[in-house]
Amino acid sequence: MAGSGTAHLRTGDPNILLSVQNLVVEFPVARRTKVHAVTDLSFDIAEGETLGIVGESGCGKSTTARAVIQIPKPSSGSVEFNGVDITELSGEELRNIRPDIQMIFQDPISSLNPRRTVFDIVSEGINIWSKSNEDLTEDRVVEIIQAVGLDVEETLTKRPHEYSGGQCQRISIARALILDPKIIICDEPVSALDVSVQARILNMLEDMKSRYGLTLLFISHDLSVVKNVSDRVAVMYLGKLCEIGDGDLLYEEPAHPYTRLLLAAIPDPNNKHSGNQDILEGELPSPINPPSGCRFRTRCPRATEKCAAEEPQISQINDRDHWVACHFPHLDAKGANSSDEILWPPE
Repeated sequence: MAGSGTAHLRTGDPNILLSVQNLVVEFPVARRTKVHAVTDLSFDIAEGETLGIVGESGCGKSTTARAVIQIPKPSSGSVEFNGVDITELSGEELRNIRPDIQMIFQDPISSLNPRRTVFDIVSEGINIWSKSNEDLTEDRVVEIIQAVGLDVEETLTKRPHEYSGGQCQRISIARALILDPKIIICDEPVSALDVSVQARILNMLEDMKSRYGLTLLFISHDLSVVKNVSDRVAVMYLGKLCEIGDGDLLYEEPAHPYTRLLLAAIPDPNNKHSGNQDILEGELPSPINPPSGCRFRTRCPRATEKCAAEEPQISQINDRDHWVACHFPHLDAKGANSSDEILWPPE
């Protein structure tokens, strides 16, 4: 069940690089009608950490990513980067923040300028910011291009359409790395690629993270992909946060009905969650008129009248880094998906 709250935020931790609180993103579609794309969403990311955000199409993942970099600015809420609320910045102040927050877009080919050579695309940030940063030189362009596994000589003459999808994603990663950012937002960077290419790109991201000390916000609809790259995982449904916490805990002991259903859907013959007896019913509700109370209740096999009347608040499970927004989560101290129903918090 999807709910609200900020209890899971690591307030006071000096290592927190990005903190998003009560984020709301709405888009007007007609007179007095709005799409509630993201509603009261909160999360944080520590320096050097990878937070994976997962959920089905239409849950607001990509909108969240774009709102973090202020494209567009959120309707309300705060986005604190290095202790500065960037939602209050504009003009030159916001522009000066952008080199530290870079983004890898979902469609690698359409995000690259087809008229420019790959070398020019990667070096564009150098050309713009070199006067204010003496470390940005052409040597760095060569270093980054080689680091992502591309031939420097070829990039001097070739344009994006002459590369495969996987190679174009490498170009996008190089472009994001060139300004030595503190955080990179990866918006489904491998969803359009073949499985074998996905593995190479994910391994390269892990290598880049280790080599350059990156912090990553990794967005995907595929839990199996997120599992391989994330330290912490957040599950979204219809613009709300369902569950968040340590990636291993969330995968071993999923507490939210929606998380359990997502894990059961992973096409793996050794998937221990595939025996999940819960059945997902109905279609995704409209974000123009989301359900009252818990937004997942219209499709949840455990929903009651309480779920329609009262929105669940995010709460901690067993004093660990595992938080869930649900009136009736699945809990099993042994880590297995027990058939015994355990209601928590107690009525």
